Amino acid sequence: MTSKAKDISTSFDVSKYTVSSEPTTETITIEGTGDTFDVSIKPLTWAKRNQLISRHLNWDADGNTSFSGDEYVRACLREMIIEAPWGKTTEAFLISIDERLGKALEELVPQAFGTDDLTESETVKKGQ
Repeated sequence: MTSKAKDISTSFDVSKYTVSSEPTTETITIEGTGDTFDVSIKPLTWAKRNQLISRHLNWDADGNTSFSGDEYVRACLREMIIEAPWGKTTEAFLISIDERLGKALEELVPQAFGTDDLTESETVKKGQ
């Protein structure tokens, strides 16, 4: 190993970019009722998030894509929530809850696609 290669490997701290496998506790507040409860979640890794996005991105015969956002959100919640007041977070549970609880849980889910940070003038230039 050359001295330069050794310097590069010791100067970069990959641990700053590694997702912890330790669960965290999130307090959920339901809008409208003010009810709160804690859930224990494990964060999604970059690879797992991309895997879930790919699983819910569909291609048709003409090459057009469609994304099933509702299925992506439910898959993320099943993957992320490891302890909750209702027990295991299953598909049956998720399709049975109302909009208030669903919206509160949805806040835990990472965005499937990034937002476009272009300013209005850049968007106009790009579209020309």
